[in-house]
This record gives sequence, structure tokens and C-alpha cells, in this order.
Amino acid sequence: MQNDSFKVLFYLRKAKTNSRGVAPLTCRITLNKKRKEFSTGYFVLDKDWDASKQLIISKSTELKSINTQLNQISQLFLQIFNTLLLEKEGFDVDDVYNRYKGDTDKYVTYLLEFYVNYLKRMEQLIGIDMKKPTWKKHENAYLNLKGYIQANYKGKDFKIQDIDLSFIKDYEFYLKTNRKFSQATVNKVLQRLKKMFTFAIEQNEIIQNPFNGYRFNLLKKEVIYLTTEELKAVEKAKPTQPRLVLVKDLFVFCCYTGLAFNEMANLKLSNIEKGFDGKLWISLLREKTNKSVSIPILPKAKAILDQYSTDSDLVFPKLSNQKFNSYLKEIADIVGIEKNLTHHIARKTFASTVLLYNDVPIEIVSELLGHSSIKVTQESYARLSNKKVSETMIRLSKILK
Repeated sequence: MQNDSFKVLFYLRKAKTNSRGVAPLTCRITLNKKRKEFSTGYFVLDKDWDASKQLIISKSTELKSINTQLNQISQLFLQIFNTLLLEKEGFDVDDVYNRYKGDTDKYVTYLLEFYVNYLKRMEQLIGIDMKKPTWKKHENAYLNLKGYIQANYKGKDFKIQDIDLSFIKDYEFYLKTNRKFSQATVNKVLQRLKKMFTFAIEQNEIIQNPFNGYRFNLLKKEVIYLTTEELKAVEKAKPTQPRLVLVKDLFVFCCYTGLAFNEMANLKLSNIEKGFDGKLWISLLREKTNKSVSIPILPKAKAILDQYSTDSDLVFPKLSNQKFNSYLKEIADIVGIEKNLTHHIARKTFASTVLLYNDVPIEIVSELLGHSSIKVTQESYARLSNKKVSETMIRLSKILK
């Protein structure tokens, strides 16, 4: 059934076919190229549906009676459309649908308003299965979107159902040009927005994610770490200032344990325990993945540990991440390392120079780093593994000559 720019279409959502082989029959109304979809509540076998005739062709009397219901839906929509033509100007597909549902004042869901409610819901999970810094990142993603709408549409909010792929691409362009975000940051902002739309689908606010068809420009980040020679140079460094001595020791400690900055800064004596092998291990819960991890304390790490026995429950003196990285740069200057030395490089050095280059299997590396899955480790350190394979094969070639 069609009238000018208004159209009603029924179709099977085959992707939602259940175990009995029946798929939901969905109604789509279109007005001025804007769509609204909803389930009719009927389920039909693919072989019983004639899409071209918009009819159920089964011999079953019960199923054929659905055709009458579909025709009534079509006729009602046509009647509503013609009524709205007489009553008002500038109505849209939501107005037609709301009139069909019998509620002309039905609340329309707007993008930013829904995003705020989404954030409030997430905020309740802080301390349960979400960290406050993670929630703040989602809040920042919302603020970026709000800034975009204010800058480009005078703050006028959008119906969440009206957001499409072109909106997403325009927003991506804004993040790159107006905000000057790097590709990695753009990806993070958009990935968080995509999660919000996934939640909107779960809440039956939209039928499909506007990110469908969007391809993230995923960059392969180069892993920066210290080579064996550079690590030895740091270990041998003899800074005279106590603050640099402390930072050098803590950095080397993390090169042999793989601890992230917060894990190192908050390491407690209770995190250090004797393992099944009679040796000391670090046991803690990784903040990022909420995964328990146990790390054997290697001799060089233990030697540093022994130097910092304090009355406090914390193993090491407190130091901010900003100051730590600032002092590290001084150490880099002392030993002649040109890399931009930060605490995070210690963790990368542990994974690469200390573990992978000493033939520790990547499965064990993944466990020691506390990664959520081995895939994460493989994606991050694949090049290092390949380099190690290459070096091994070169040695083998020399042996077999």
C-alpha cells in the first residue's frame, strides 16, 4: 500500500529466526524516506510468506487469517496518514506511528536525553563491575557528542530513531577536524557511542544500530619497549638524587613484574605471598580487566623489594604518575636513551624483553599480564613474536649449514 511518500511494508526478520524455524513478521512504515519499524506479533515460516504479494500463502486457515489482520493494519495506517494530512503540516513518521498506537502525546526519545539516562544507569555499577575512571571515559564521550550537536545544530537534540550512518560519519569528521583528535581517540569515542546505541536496541528504542556498515579505522600501535641493552643501562645507572634512585628502582621492578602504575603504587605487603613452589609471588586483581593474576617475583625484582621494607602496609613510597614520568625522563637523559620513557614502557619491556625474548610461551605471557584473552596479547605482541621466530630460524640455518 502506498500513497505519495508514505508506504507500509511487511517483511520477515530472517536474522531473528528461532529454533522452530519461524521468523517475526515486522511492519515498516516509511514517510519521506524516514522509517519506523515494529513487530506485528506474528511469526511465520519463510516458505509461507510471499514478500511480493505481502501475503501468507499457507493453506492453514489460522495462518491465512493473519492476512486479514495485516490488511487492517495497512488500512488503518492509510487512514491515519490521510487524517494527518488534513490536520497538520510537517508531521513525520513518528507522528503516524504514535497515532496508530493511540497516543498522540507519546514521549519521543531524544538522543542526548537517552545518553544521560544510559550514563546514570552505568554510574550505579561503579564499585560493582565498573571503575570510576571507566565511567568518566563514557561521560567524556557523551560530552563530545553534546558539543558536536551544540556546535553544528545549535544544540537542537535529535530523535534517537533519526540517527543514521551519515550522522555518524559527519560526527567522525568533526572529531578529527574540529577537536583534532587522533585516530585512536576517535575510535574510542565512537566505540563508546556504539555501545550506547546497542543498549538502545535492547531497550526497544531503535530497531538497528546506526553504526551498521561503519568500519573503524583500526591502527596497529607499535609496541615501545626497552631492549636488553637499554634495560641493563637503566639498571646500572647511578643517580645521586634520592627521588631519581627511587624512580629508577620502581621502574626496574616493574620491568621484571609487569605491574601497571596503579598496581605498583598500591602494592601492599598482603599482595606478596609464598607460592606452591616456596617462592614469593605477587597476587592481585587487575583493575582494567578485573582478573586475578599471580606473578612470580624474579631475583632482580626481589632484590629491589628487599630494599623497601617499611612500616606502612604499602610496599613502596607514594609518588604521582606525573612526577614519576617526569623523573624517568631525567634518567633517560642520564643513560642516553632517546625513547620517550614512561612507566608503561616497563610493562611492555616485561612482556617483550624479559618474557618473549627469553622463549616464554605467549600463553604464559598473557596470564602474567592479566589480559582478558590471549587474543589481546597476540594482537599487541605479534610482531615481537615474529621477530623472535626469525632470529631463531637464522640461528637454526647457521647450525644446519
